[in-house]
Amino acid sequence: MADIIQLLPDSVANQIAAGEVIQRPASLLKELMENAIDAGANEINVVVKDAGRTLVQVIDNGSGMSEIDARMAFERHATSKIRNANDLFSIRTMGFRGEALASIAAVAHVELTTKRENSELGTKIVITGSKVESQEPTACPKGSCFTIKNLFYNVPARRRFLKSDATELRNIIIEFQRVVLTNPQIQFKLFHNDLPLFNLPVTHLKQRIINIIGKHIQTQIIPVNVDASIVKIHGFTGNPQHAKKSADQFFFVNNRFFKHPYLHRAIMEAYNKLIPGDVFPSYFIYFEVNPELIDINIHPTKTEIKFEDESTIWKILNAGIRESLGKFNAVPSIDFDTEGKIDIPYLRKGESVEQPRMNLNPDFNPFDSRNGDFKQTSAPKNWESLYDVFSSSKNSWDTDSVVFSSSGIGNNPEQLIINEDSSLQCSYFQIKNRFIITPVKSGLMIIDQRRAHERILFERFLTSVHTNKSSSQQLLFPETISLNPEDSILLKEIGEDLKILGFEISETENNTFSIKGVPSEFENINIASLLDEIIDSYKNGEVNPENEIKEQLAKIMAKSGCMNFGEALSPEEMAMLVNKLFMCETPNFSPSGKPVISILSNEELEGRFK
Repeated sequence: MADIIQLLPDSVANQIAAGEVIQRPASLLKELMENAIDAGANEINVVVKDAGRTLVQVIDNGSGMSEIDARMAFERHATSKIRNANDLFSIRTMGFRGEALASIAAVAHVELTTKRENSELGTKIVITGSKVESQEPTACPKGSCFTIKNLFYNVPARRRFLKSDATELRNIIIEFQRVVLTNPQIQFKLFHNDLPLFNLPVTHLKQRIINIIGKHIQTQIIPVNVDASIVKIHGFTGNPQHAKKSADQFFFVNNRFFKHPYLHRAIMEAYNKLIPGDVFPSYFIYFEVNPELIDINIHPTKTEIKFEDESTIWKILNAGIRESLGKFNAVPSIDFDTEGKIDIPYLRKGESVEQPRMNLNPDFNPFDSRNGDFKQTSAPKNWESLYDVFSSSKNSWDTDSVVFSSSGIGNNPEQLIINEDSSLQCSYFQIKNRFIITPVKSGLMIIDQRRAHERILFERFLTSVHTNKSSSQQLLFPETISLNPEDSILLKEIGEDLKILGFEISETENNTFSIKGVPSEFENINIASLLDEIIDSYKNGEVNPENEIKEQLAKIMAKSGCMNFGEALSPEEMAMLVNKLFMCETPNFSPSGKPVISILSNEELEGRFK
């Protein structure tokens, strides 16, 4: 039998490696930017076209390469940062495996021009599919310029799996942010289709965060500083009151971005009982650790880190976050309420204790109406007096949480009796400003008013989606919002769908939008907050752009636009809400599948009094 095992050609091996290292345009951008940083650059410009499909170019003013180094850089496992196996455990640079350039050259058209500071001429290399097409001297500035064109041109299956331009550009921005947030001492610029997305000058860390995330983050983050023997931690964590569904969360170790669910839980534990369970704080946490105590070589993209003593670092991080929250008054203080409590006097030295005295009236008769303590209540002459009667019975009714509807009440009820035969017919009651209760034939029907409103809005928006018609109301004064580049791209991607739902939004300048019209169902709502919630839902995966995006947006808008918790309703508003609910196709459940209506049966009511 003939031998069947053989060595793969370098071009095929490089394509396989590219599948691990270069997954999308954002991956190659990360590798090229990290190489520029390792080269000592203090100015890095990134140019992208068509979300990286057509072009990704990284220009730096670093040390540059010699003619031989420029050629060797594209060989597999060619690196200037590793000499032996022990070096793997003391890595302080970014790219070190020597696979990135070889992998990129295997699946794209690559052009490199580079020159050292003291050299008269630089070097220009052109490579296509791992094959060197040309190498020649050229005049160029100090540093390196990598130009990557037509990514995955020779791997059609990989190219087909790329997402939309908007999605790929978002991934590019995410990788760009991860790099620039660790290097505020370097100037960065990012251009997409000749439009500037970022222009980041040299600055300090907090200002770099503000320049990336937006001005709103300036007052929403709290400094964190911990200096322990095995780790130093610094950075910023979010104020609990600004937690949201899609927060900006970054971990860095020795200036390298990484993901770590275990340490993430350390931060979330510090916020326990400070924020609701469905929102998250922003954080920008930087670890400084001896490189010998971590392993960064456990994943091809180097985004996973293994610490030697993770449990200790967990405790240090958790304590550091708690300390910062307490130091900057982010944790609510304990305020004991003493109103209405008994004032207990204390005994001073030398004072004697007096026996308490009680004054008794031996002639008191509790059944004598002349005492004024027990009187028969006559029938109220109008609704206001009836309400006063109920309000006076403190032990029976919580007047702060019960609202009575006057629907069906006669002008002159003769008895204070509530039953089906009375001239007194209470149609709707509101409990705790949350539930609407109304009698039905089978018992008592309880309606969650917020979920009911959410169901009503959802079906209205669905109608707009299916008919491509919407009722929009023009704002008297258009509202202007400014977004960071990532959110700006998202908003433009879903702009047409928002228009169908009733929004009228236009971009006035780069990353600034004017809101001129909103769905007619939205009254007295913060439009900027609504759009922020829609974008957050899109970012955290609640909206899948490839699967019924319009219906998902309708669900988010209904949830964002429905009434607030604890909203008091008038009798007319309660009646209108219930009527509209039962005009819906699915009144029993909210858009997310939670119950809207519950029936407390007559049998259950009777059973409670046995």
